[in-house]
Formats: sequence, C-alpha cells, structure tokens
Amino acid sequence: MKRKIEVFSAGCSVCRETVDMVNRLKCESCEVSVLDMNEPGVMSRANTLGIRSIPAVVIDGKLAGCCAGRGPDETVLTEAGLGQPRT
Repeated sequence: MKRKIEVFSAGCSVCRETVDMVNRLKCESCEVSVLDMNEPGVMSRANTLGIRSIPAVVIDGKLAGCCAGRGPDETVLTEAGLGQPRT
C-alpha cells in the first residue's frame, strides 16, 4: 500500500525547496503529488485540509504538524500594529 504525499505549492523558491526535500526523503512506497495552488480546485482542497499557508505537506490526508497553525492571524497582526495609527 502506497503512502500518499501531497505538496501544496505556488511554485516559489521556498515551495521548490520543500518539493526537493520531500522527493529526497520519500521512499519506494511514497507517492508524491505536487499540487499547484493556481490550479482550479486545489484551493478548495487546501481549505478542506486546513491549509493556511504554503508550502504545505499532507501525508495520507492529514496536514503535517510542521505545516499546521500557520498563516495570517488577525489577533497577531492587530497586536503588531495593523489597523492602528502610529503615535
């Protein structure tokens, strides 16, 4: 039985590095797919999986822990000064 690995990518240099790393670490039973966030339907799949930033790696349908919980957070941005005039 193959292990399904999905890499969500926008084609940037950081995404390419992640794809290279996944390909370097994969084994014979790993099936790697690179999903282009610019393709129709990929964004929907990413949202379903809880992906908030890219690159992101999904292994057997589960977002890898290193890729979870990232992305813009309204509270953090507001605390950093977003929406507040300089004084």
